[in-house]
Amino acid sequence: MRAINLMFDSLNRHMLSPYAADTFVNAPNFARLAAKTATFENFYAGSMPCMPARREMHTGRYNFLHRSWGPLEPFDDSMPEMLSKAGVHTHLVSDHPHYWEDGGATYHPRYTTWEFFRGQEGDPWKGVVGPTCSSHDRYAGMKRQDLINRSYMATEADHSQTKTVDAGLHFIDTNHDADKWMLQIELFDPHEPFFTHNAYKAMYEHDYDGPEFDWPGYQKVTEPQEQVEHARFEYAALVSMCDKSLGRVLDAMDRHNMWEDTLLLVNTDHGFLLGEHGWWAKSVQPWFNELVHLPMFLWDPRTGGKDTSRGALAQTIDIAPTMLRFFGLEPTPDMQGQDLALVLESDAQVREAALFGIHGGHVNVTDGRYVYMRAAIDSSNTPLEEFTLMPTHMRSRFGVDELAQWQPAEPFAFTKGLRTLQVRASSMMNSWGHGTLLFDLETDPQQEHPVVDDELELRMLRLLAGLMHANDAPQSQFQRLGIPFDLEPDNQHLLAGKQADRSRQALEPLPPLANFPDGGLALTVPVLELLQDDRSRQALEKHLPDLVHTELVNVPAQLSLYRLAAVIPLSTSALHAISKELTAVPMA
Repeated sequence: MRAINLMFDSLNRHMLSPYAADTFVNAPNFARLAAKTATFENFYAGSMPCMPARREMHTGRYNFLHRSWGPLEPFDDSMPEMLSKAGVHTHLVSDHPHYWEDGGATYHPRYTTWEFFRGQEGDPWKGVVGPTCSSHDRYAGMKRQDLINRSYMATEADHSQTKTVDAGLHFIDTNHDADKWMLQIELFDPHEPFFTHNAYKAMYEHDYDGPEFDWPGYQKVTEPQEQVEHARFEYAALVSMCDKSLGRVLDAMDRHNMWEDTLLLVNTDHGFLLGEHGWWAKSVQPWFNELVHLPMFLWDPRTGGKDTSRGALAQTIDIAPTMLRFFGLEPTPDMQGQDLALVLESDAQVREAALFGIHGGHVNVTDGRYVYMRAAIDSSNTPLEEFTLMPTHMRSRFGVDELAQWQPAEPFAFTKGLRTLQVRASSMMNSWGHGTLLFDLETDPQQEHPVVDDELELRMLRLLAGLMHANDAPQSQFQRLGIPFDLEPDNQHLLAGKQADRSRQALEPLPPLANFPDGGLALTVPVLELLQDDRSRQALEKHLPDLVHTELVNVPAQLSLYRLAAVIPLSTSALHAISKELTAVPMA
């Protein structure tokens, strides 16, 4: 028995032909894949973004209620490691740079062997000394490094995606006659930046004379429409390159007649917003379906089922149990996922509802039709805690100030009797600002019209609370969300109606500066400068009191009110009112 997992990052389901017949994206190998596998129609992410999703793939359980971005923990059960110890050779080939940072460094050693290819997304790869960057853009250094890296990938053959697939095919060609192995080919693409060569860009010729734009920020869309369309074409070009890589893997399986005894799973961790809902990217906004309703294709030679679709609700946490059972191993008691062979055989339901989210953001649940996004009960978004024995963030260790007040936590059900560090945390997203949201995907598939329905919300809230308890979520998460810990939620705990006005405002797109009085000049003044002027501070206190009374010590000195509104929900009407007042009465 052999297994191949081909994983992409930030791959949008709604732009692939098996899911969207009218897509403009040229990706014929995904249609070819669907003809050879079962296409999952209701596959959802769990923990986001990148490394939290990979922790789920290893452990078969949710990550985001206890931990933000971080490594595998000492008490985690790792599916590749379990296979390796049972005599199944596991091999990882990847160009995903987060594996080799502080927050991902315990993942790749769980495989029997592994290979890594450098150069993606500002990876600190090639050393070219240059002048110190003075830009106020905190990503400027990363973008400079990315340009250096691209100069070392002058041809498609030099691209890290190509080299990664080359290495995966080498493993297949070398071992196609061998038994008991699992290969994970993991591609960083089509994650931003959308770097491709001219052959792929030529598939999407269009008139555009704006700035180079293949790396949107994590914020609301403020760019002109032609720039938005250009970014969509740049993303599509990278998907087409990924499609070619997929075709190469399918060709190898055909060439070696591997379909009789080799499992193939093709998946992604999450999607990427390209202007939908007025947003770019992920993580700083609610987890709309474009981000969490994922493409997933599975061929299991034990069950067959090619050129079919499956509607059962499935998730990333199901991957580990599926792989283990395929090789004859039992999932551990701590694994919450299900073997998807049950779905392949009869489209059997393996869960009533699916949980998903990011640490410190909304906690979300879907039953396949309705999506309930539970926000924090107040603007503090607290209490929020990290529970870990591996105190690292994405690219750094926990700071001394973070660890100064840590407390020992009582063991959780899944920590093998170990007490973890309990550390006060903060989040890149405050869900309170977006409000609690409830959507009916049957009548509103684009999630444009939130529902206020107390009976429905109560049903979804109880589903949510039940899944949180099943995940042994800390009491602080219940408190942050305003959900009783020891009692069943009732009508007094509903929030969709109470937070409806804020939710509606947060869903509004951010108008361009030209739409504000005097071209929005007052909105381009740094927030900290506005707060130092009595008249402008009064305008902010009048129209945005929550902002003024929020701790702003981490706000960059040059961040303007308009740029702030691009990353956190600020009322458009309030911005208009402030702009009008400050235009009429200039700052001192």
